Amino acid sequence: MAVRGDSGNVVASAEAGVEWAAGFADLDPAEFPMLSALDPYGDAVFNQRQMPMLRAELKRLPAGLGGDWVGQARELCQVVERGLHLYLWFIGD
Repeated sequence: MAVRGDSGNVVASAEAGVEWAAGFADLDPAEFPMLSALDPYGDAVFNQRQMPMLRAELKRLPAGLGGDWVGQARELCQVVERGLHLYLWFIGD
């Protein structure tokens, strides 16, 4: 995970990555529209306006899908919200 600006420059990054589990495939897209967009093999990019919804989803994520990455994702959401023209990237393999 990383926060990047319009030019692609990395502003902040996480030490942990998303801990992929089979439960991610079971997330209901109606309840988790942001997190259900994550793909272990592709990138997902979220803008400043999407941060409140993403933070809310991270807060109610089932415990089995949590880990260090969740707290770091929340911190990166705050970086995006405080800045201009910043995006949170979930980077797949």
